[in-house]
Amino acid sequence: MIEHTSNNSFDHLNEDVRSLLDKSNEERIEYILSSRWIGYSKAIDILGKLEDLLVYPKKHRMPCMLIVGDSNSGKTMIAERFIDLHPAYEREDNEGIVIPALFIQSPPTPSESRLYSNILSKLFAPFRPSDSAEKKHHQVKTIMAACNVKMLVIDEIHSLLAGPLDKQRVFLSVIRNLSNELKIPIVGLGTKDALRAIKTDPQLDNRFKPSLLPRWEMDTDFRRLLASFERMLPLANSSNLKSKAIAQKVYFMSEGLLGEVSDILIQAAIFAIRSGLESITLELLEKIDYESPKERKKSNR
Repeated sequence: MIEHTSNNSFDHLNEDVRSLLDKSNEERIEYILSSRWIGYSKAIDILGKLEDLLVYPKKHRMPCMLIVGDSNSGKTMIAERFIDLHPAYEREDNEGIVIPALFIQSPPTPSESRLYSNILSKLFAPFRPSDSAEKKHHQVKTIMAACNVKMLVIDEIHSLLAGPLDKQRVFLSVIRNLSNELKIPIVGLGTKDALRAIKTDPQLDNRFKPSLLPRWEMDTDFRRLLASFERMLPLANSSNLKSKAIAQKVYFMSEGLLGEVSDILIQAAIFAIRSGLESITLELLEKIDYESPKERKKSNR
């Protein structure tokens, strides 16, 4: 628990985060490790596009969307935020549930059967993995329609490239048919490889509008992002993360990837609590056990 004094008003923290300073170190660490949403302009723009898709009038050829970015760029975070904003709920007549947006993981290879299995698992529907793809397909269409699913979000959709070309084409055809049959938009999350894969199917290429999530630049927006992070980390002392020196250090370590920024600051904040320093400094950033994406690639060779 942090001792409050007249000299420290903890203005560097959001009001609701200040109350966490009365908690134990372990409770503060637990909070730091929990996921939280930090809005920024590009993410808010993509959320707006998802909202438009969700209420799009039903028709045979529904518009779809592909959120494209490097690994750990924040794609999944945006999708999870959207799902949180549109949770499943009970129908007014108590005759089932409504699922506005269903979020699933793409199978590791382009498999029609495994895609259906992932959908059915997320819907908590009983099925046998050994069931035919045709049977699962019928079950998926029936249950998704019954639950009034208005959008299907598929994470890691670039994994469809981990298979022969003929299976990739079948998988893309399955996605297109699901959208047509259910008259719902489909949103894919993936790397630039996903964009390349979608372009192999002219019908999908016309329908899937890409929304790019680029790496951050070392600029005012990045420093503003770090300031937002600081306000949500329950440390008693100001770290001034937006200062040029610390911002440049975090940018260099993260290589401009949002997920890496988050990992760095989480590790640093926990170190700051356990060391008693209660702030993130340049010296502290040197001490945390962190490897940049480039360093991890080298060590994996």
